[in-house]
Amino acid sequence: MFLDKLALTLAVIGGLNWGAIGLFNFDLVAFLCGGSGTWVARIIYTVVGIAALWCITLLFRTDHATRSSHA
Repeated sequence: MFLDKLALTLAVIGGLNWGAIGLFNFDLVAFLCGGSGTWVARIIYTVVGIAALWCITLLFRTDHATRSSHA
Protein backbone atom coordinates (compact mmCIF):
# COMPACT_ATOMS: atom_id res chain seq x y z
CA MET A 1 0.00 0.00 0.00
CA PHE A 2 2.84 2.42 0.80
CA LEU A 3 4.50 1.62 -2.52
CA ASP A 4 1.21 2.25 -4.33
CA LYS A 5 0.84 5.68 -2.77
CA LEU A 6 4.47 6.57 -3.41
CA ALA A 7 4.22 5.49 -7.05
CA LEU A 8 0.98 7.39 -7.52
CA THR A 9 2.47 10.53 -5.96
CA LEU A 10 5.52 10.37 -8.23
CA ALA A 11 3.34 9.75 -11.29
CA VAL A 12 1.18 12.77 -10.43
CA ILE A 13 4.27 14.94 -9.98
CA GLY A 14 5.55 13.71 -13.34
CA GLY A 15 2.19 14.48 -14.93
CA LEU A 16 2.23 17.98 -13.51
CA ASN A 17 5.74 18.47 -14.89
CA TRP A 18 4.53 17.34 -18.33
CA GLY A 19 1.61 19.74 -18.01
CA ALA A 20 4.02 22.59 -17.28
CA ILE A 21 6.07 21.62 -20.32
CA GLY A 22 2.98 21.54 -22.54
CA LEU A 23 1.40 24.74 -21.27
CA PHE A 24 4.38 26.91 -20.45
CA ASN A 25 7.35 25.20 -22.12
CA PHE A 26 8.90 24.96 -18.65
CA ASP A 27 10.53 21.75 -17.40
CA LEU A 28 10.74 22.00 -13.61
CA VAL A 29 13.01 18.96 -13.27
CA ALA A 30 15.48 20.34 -15.82
CA PHE A 31 15.32 23.75 -14.17
CA LEU A 32 16.08 22.34 -10.71
CA CYS A 33 18.78 19.95 -11.93
CA GLY A 34 20.66 22.19 -14.35
CA GLY A 35 19.33 20.69 -17.57
CA SER A 36 17.44 17.65 -18.77
CA GLY A 37 20.62 15.78 -19.68
CA THR A 38 22.24 15.83 -16.25
CA TRP A 39 22.53 12.54 -14.42
CA VAL A 40 20.33 13.81 -11.55
CA ALA A 41 17.54 14.78 -13.95
CA ARG A 42 17.82 11.45 -15.77
CA ILE A 43 17.51 9.58 -12.48
CA ILE A 44 14.42 11.60 -11.58
CA TYR A 45 12.85 10.97 -15.00
CA THR A 46 13.63 7.24 -14.67
CA VAL A 47 12.15 6.96 -11.17
CA VAL A 48 8.99 8.77 -12.28
CA GLY A 49 8.73 6.48 -15.30
CA ILE A 50 9.07 3.37 -13.12
CA ALA A 51 6.42 4.78 -10.79
CA ALA A 52 4.08 5.26 -13.75
CA LEU A 53 4.65 1.66 -14.80
CA TRP A 54 3.82 0.54 -11.26
CA CYS A 55 0.61 2.57 -11.41
CA ILE A 56 -0.50 0.53 -14.42
CA THR A 57 -0.86 -2.42 -12.04
CA LEU A 58 -3.39 -0.39 -10.04
CA LEU A 59 -5.71 -0.47 -13.06
CA PHE A 60 -5.84 -4.26 -13.12
CA ARG A 61 -6.14 -5.07 -9.44
CA THR A 62 -9.44 -6.39 -8.21
CA ASP A 63 -11.15 -5.07 -5.11
CA HIS A 64 -10.76 -8.52 -3.55
CA ALA A 65 -6.97 -8.52 -4.07
CA THR A 66 -6.72 -5.08 -2.48
CA ARG A 67 -8.73 -6.11 0.60
CA SER A 68 -6.85 -9.36 1.16
CA SER A 69 -3.49 -7.57 1.17
CA HIS A 70 -4.64 -5.44 4.14
CA ALA A 71 -5.59 -8.40 6.30
